[in-house]
Amino acid sequence: MFGVGCLTNTSTLHIGLDDTDSIEGGCTTYLAAVLIDKLTQISDVQFIDYPVLIRLNPNVSWKTRGNGALCLRFRCPSQLVGYIKQLILNLWEQYSQVDKKGTNPGLVFYQNETIPQELTAFSRRAETSIVTIKEAVKLVCKVGAEALGYNTCRGIIGALSAIGETLTGDYTYELIAYRTPVNWGTKRLVDKESIFNMDKLLQPKVFNNVDFEKKRVIITPHGTDPILFGIRGESANVVKQAFELVKSLETVERWVIFRSNQGTDAHLRHVNSVDELEHCSSVILKGIVSKNPQIVPVRHVIFSIKDFSGEVDCAAYEPTGILRKIARELVIGDHVEVVGAVHKATKSKPLTINLEKIRVISLNQKVVQQNPLCPVCKKSLKSMGKHQGFRCKKCGEKFLHLKKQGIVSPRTLKVGLYISSVRSQRHLTKPLRRFGQEKQNVSAVLIHDWHSP
Repeated sequence: MFGVGCLTNTSTLHIGLDDTDSIEGGCTTYLAAVLIDKLTQISDVQFIDYPVLIRLNPNVSWKTRGNGALCLRFRCPSQLVGYIKQLILNLWEQYSQVDKKGTNPGLVFYQNETIPQELTAFSRRAETSIVTIKEAVKLVCKVGAEALGYNTCRGIIGALSAIGETLTGDYTYELIAYRTPVNWGTKRLVDKESIFNMDKLLQPKVFNNVDFEKKRVIITPHGTDPILFGIRGESANVVKQAFELVKSLETVERWVIFRSNQGTDAHLRHVNSVDELEHCSSVILKGIVSKNPQIVPVRHVIFSIKDFSGEVDCAAYEPTGILRKIARELVIGDHVEVVGAVHKATKSKPLTINLEKIRVISLNQKVVQQNPLCPVCKKSLKSMGKHQGFRCKKCGEKFLHLKKQGIVSPRTLKVGLYISSVRSQRHLTKPLRRFGQEKQNVSAVLIHDWHSP
């Protein structure tokens, strides 16, 4: 974390925000951007980190869009703490869509120089599993934080989690540009060619900007929220450079660089066997393909893997693109590592992993059953029906006791890691472009002009 010289009689504040938006609109990152603008206008307020954008467990059913939570970290004169808290509270109430269905805003104040281990552990759990509001409130009391919430108050979970995620491991950046309010709800106007050119020029330091398969821009959302576009990359400097290369055809009201766990696989956890799978978790599991891939309606591909403890279905849905094609090439006996979200068994559907990635560890022989050749004229025989033998169409001879022959077919599939197409990747999924660029205990340094205004 970036630090500044200690001011006399200063306090360190961590402000957690979550779930102020709704399906109809709003955006918690926009509220964070507004708060940053207001706070930087106060004398002696010094940010000690970029605003933190944390994506939590993507499998929870009550999320609005990306299940993101925010944290602002700064130092300020101790005598201003009360004033600043009231300012933040007022803006939080103003921008929270509390009257919309499914919106349960949370706001947490934590005043301390360091983040306790209990908060960090809580954050990790919120990224990988399900935590309850009861657990969150208990932890708020234990660490001496302050929390406020509306409706079910579920947003307190995310707000507390964002404070606890200090990103000492791998992290990325995202520069988010916002529209003027008059344009909210209208078609976003950004030059498509400039986005493709930016991505080509700055790769691999930026990622998930465009979908080359569909020739489609993916940095612009489609809802009524205030975001114009968001560019993800490996450093603050590179996303700012990318922002300057993208040509916006409408006015940008404001922009902010966030530090994030996006693109880091933070939601994944290794499990040793099928019997350890838990509903709503995202896992990494090794096994042997036990059922050949089947095509189900709408072009989804389903296969099964097993280990000593059980068997589980694996689903590569149509939007996963290349991953679905890879899944179709698997055969019984292939050794694979599957990555994805666990969905519990129902009356109509068995335990299933919805795939994000497949790592092919080793390949089994692919044996194709073929009709035998005619002993007389060496032409392929035609089956006369199950257990009824074969007949030669050329010479007319019948052979009642011949059987189909297993022929080893060459495999086009290669050992290696395969990831779903960019358009279907979750916010947390680490794309191929990021492999080899992971950070570990790398300090973040605030660059000049990391937000505007």
